[in-house]
Amino acid sequence: MSETEANKDLLEALNSVHEVKVGEVVKGEVLAFDDANQAIVGIENTGVEGVVPAKEFNLKPDEIQDKIKVGDVYDLVVISKIGSDKEGGSYLLSQRRLEARKVWDEIEKKFEAGEIIKAPVTQVVKGGLVVDAGVRGFIPASMVSDHYVADLNQFKGQELELKIIEIEPSENRLILSHKEIAHEEREAQKKETLSKLVAGDIVEGKVARLTNFGAFIDLGGVDGLVHVSEIAFERVDKPSDVLKVGQDVKVKVLSVDPEKERVSLSIKQTLPQPWDDIDQKVAEGDVLDGTVKRLTSFGAFVEVFPGVEGLVHISQISHKHIATPNEVLTSGEKVKVKVLSVNAADHRLALSIKALQEKPASEEDDSNNNRGSRRSYRNEHVDLPEESTGFTLGDLIGDELKKNN
Repeated sequence: MSETEANKDLLEALNSVHEVKVGEVVKGEVLAFDDANQAIVGIENTGVEGVVPAKEFNLKPDEIQDKIKVGDVYDLVVISKIGSDKEGGSYLLSQRRLEARKVWDEIEKKFEAGEIIKAPVTQVVKGGLVVDAGVRGFIPASMVSDHYVADLNQFKGQELELKIIEIEPSENRLILSHKEIAHEEREAQKKETLSKLVAGDIVEGKVARLTNFGAFIDLGGVDGLVHVSEIAFERVDKPSDVLKVGQDVKVKVLSVDPEKERVSLSIKQTLPQPWDDIDQKVAEGDVLDGTVKRLTSFGAFVEVFPGVEGLVHISQISHKHIATPNEVLTSGEKVKVKVLSVNAADHRLALSIKALQEKPASEEDDSNNNRGSRRSYRNEHVDLPEESTGFTLGDLIGDELKKNN
């Protein structure tokens, strides 16, 4: 080769060498590994070298020499300058960030097109959820669902459909929302659930909200109300005393109004009925503690077990004559009663308070009172409660009339 040709080749080689710029994509050939397990690469057409730490290959330091081989060529992005061009390893390079850049470009295109992306939730942090969309994305707590969510941990590991709210690749900022999609999914699920629910069905749900008047149960897209009176057979002052948000419950459907999207439910009607084994709990002659639940003109209904009320007829309240039960009893009062009779089949329990009280020394006044009572029974209208008591009018006054006659 002549001197002229050699000079020409050298000039062409020098002209082909271009300056390395931060942010550009280059090709790098793996030349060796340093003591820190970083790959030393030669940057194509530059005459300079760069380093690629293991993490910039998405590898651990002890993995790099197993996965990366001398002679391999990679597309890399220039991160920063770490020395002069004449020194070996003068640039920091990364494959990981190049892949992230490609992801950012794809996400930007989807954002501009209004497309929905999918990403798994990798972490629950203060204020929201972190997702892996190829790059780190964040869902603020207010954008996770279309209703308040007390515990975001339930979303960890789930893959969610997400709307892109804000994107700024230079700041690694990607804000996402699941709220709109959750609302659409919930509406579709609500229609399907309402179309399937039938009064009398026993279904499973989850406690969504608690109020002073009841509990709202999520049945899958639609919330049904369990009124406080339908939670248990015993009295419940506050639903929060016996239920917790997120608790799984079994409920009976009482009514469904698809147009108003209202569903009435009962928990207590899925429980063992209080009268089912009453004859095993109580027998004639037993003395029980009870609570006066209701007062009527003919007697007092006393609850002796949760959901089990027995009747103390007015004639069984006191040895003294009383015109009405509320002369001596008040609703909510604790009393002791003696069981006069048990009729499990008809859900009837006859009770007495006066049977546990000492009789007056003289019965004369009582006899006169009984005659007065007989006249009042014949002329007085007895108001029965609206619900079935298990007692007939004859049961309430007939036996008393027979005794007095």
